[in-house]
Amino acid sequence: MNTFPLFFKLEDRKVLIVGGGEVALRKADLLSRAGACITILAPDISHELQALLTDSKHEFIYEDYNKTHMSGARVIIAATDDETLNHQIHADATELNIPVNVVDTPHLCDFIFPAIIDRNPIVIGISSNGKAPVLARLLRARLETLIPQGYGKLAKLAGEFRSEVKAKIPTLTGRRQFWERAFEGQVSQLMFAGNETKATAQLQADLDSTAAAISKKSDDTNLVRESDAIKPVASNESEKSLPAVGEVYIVGAGPGDPELLTFKALRLMQQADVVFYDALVSPQVLDLCRRDADKVFVGKKRSNHTVAQLGINELLVNHAKQGRRVVRLKGGDPFIFGRGGEEIESLRAHGVPYQVVPGITAANAAASLSLIHI
Repeated sequence: MNTFPLFFKLEDRKVLIVGGGEVALRKADLLSRAGACITILAPDISHELQALLTDSKHEFIYEDYNKTHMSGARVIIAATDDETLNHQIHADATELNIPVNVVDTPHLCDFIFPAIIDRNPIVIGISSNGKAPVLARLLRARLETLIPQGYGKLAKLAGEFRSEVKAKIPTLTGRRQFWERAFEGQVSQLMFAGNETKATAQLQADLDSTAAAISKKSDDTNLVRESDAIKPVASNESEKSLPAVGEVYIVGAGPGDPELLTFKALRLMQQADVVFYDALVSPQVLDLCRRDADKVFVGKKRSNHTVAQLGINELLVNHAKQGRRVVRLKGGDPFIFGRGGEEIESLRAHGVPYQVVPGITAANAAASLSLIHI
């Protein structure tokens, strides 16, 4: 990374923009959405800027630049077409230890304005570090089509329930799993459909039922402890009985190109607690798995089987029965030379739930990429 992505809190904080034209207008529009108190400093200020910043917390100073106006500013924007003046603004801000952005001059910027996807309170910033801002905007446009507006409302709903969830679900793992079920299940579907009231009611019902299940398990554990006078149940034994059976996702990783993964494959890879992957899975695909997931190599090469197939089957079952979400990541498609059928038979025999995500088999992908028409 050339720069580290951070998010500034600017609500009710002073932001000084030096310049009163079109560039200043663009920056003021973005900053006003973040709740900043904007001061425009320029001898001539456009009518568009005046029309945009009508709130009394904003200020217009119709003067030439003067360093004294930097006092109290959280950040400073130099939006003039005077190169000498822009260098002076940068030098003055640096002397006062105030972050400064000189528009379209990356080497004079302490921070960069990214291309922004706004799903308040979800905010996504995309930056090329000043190398290709048009490309960053094109990427933003592509992502805009993939991220429903309902995500913002869903995040606000989660914020309203966060304290209650923390009070009723005592473990970090339990809370994470609860939120993942909410964000991927009926609650999110209702929110995306515009049924906010029903989504709220569904989330409350899910939380109440989860809390009741936790309370019942705790009561059952206490009864076992009280009734067993000869051999009290050790705390670690009682904890082992608490996790519900997890789930196994048998995922086809395709021929190695991350762009050929399905949306479902990527979503399940991001949920995994542990990933068992083959030799044909590319590093680029493996990098898309959840960062803190355990990644275990179980690949097979000629005369060198890291783990035998029966051992892999056992690993999948054992980890799922510990309440973990397990991804079995296979190159190509799981059922074309992938032995996915054997793993499913083992999971069924042990009552472990599973999902299968097909992948593009390398045979088809290679033919397509080579422009071979069959």
